[in-house]
Amino acid sequence: MIATENGKNLAKDIIEWLEILATAVVAVVIIFSLIFRVATIDGDSMKNTLTGANPYTKTVGDKVIITNLNYEPQRGDIVVISRNVDNTVSSSGSSDAPIIKRVIAVGGQTVDIDFKKGIVYVDGVALKEDYISTPTTDKYDVDFPLYVPEGYIFVLGDNRQDSLDSRSSRIGNGGLIDTRYVLGHAVFRIFPFDRIGRLDNK
Repeated sequence: MIATENGKNLAKDIIEWLEILATAVVAVVIIFSLIFRVATIDGDSMKNTLTGANPYTKTVGDKVIITNLNYEPQRGDIVVISRNVDNTVSSSGSSDAPIIKRVIAVGGQTVDIDFKKGIVYVDGVALKEDYISTPTTDKYDVDFPLYVPEGYIFVLGDNRQDSLDSRSSRIGNGGLIDTRYVLGHAVFRIFPFDRIGRLDNK
């Protein structure tokens, strides 16, 4: 009789612990989904910092965690930008698919680019860009110097010869990105496992 009661009590304790564990897991998932998102890199515009998926080599793109909790874009940050009015993530391959770039300048700053030397200037100061894979020698249709108004950012891909960014009027408002379209700040790479770690935002 005592053994039976002990068995019932043990089973009850196990059920209670499982309920607590399940509640905790659900809470963590909800909090994580509200504060963080996981984005998969598609394309080579952020190479060598981030590697995109390649269907020809069957390479899987890097996966990064992004967050927008109390976030205000800063120069050097890697950000994911929506190209949809409602700020939702559309399917990869769509012309409305989100893009990932590096913030070069924020509201109130002026950007200039010397395309012959491949040097980017912000407020007259040449940037030291150790993260770029190629110099900034390709010019699109945006004229420089360019003033960035408040509420906007100027972004470039780290792979300057293979990036549709603020040098082109095809994205944002004449190349400038309204900060309301920023989905989040990429903070941590979770895949591939041999490159896992915090992202370098300079």
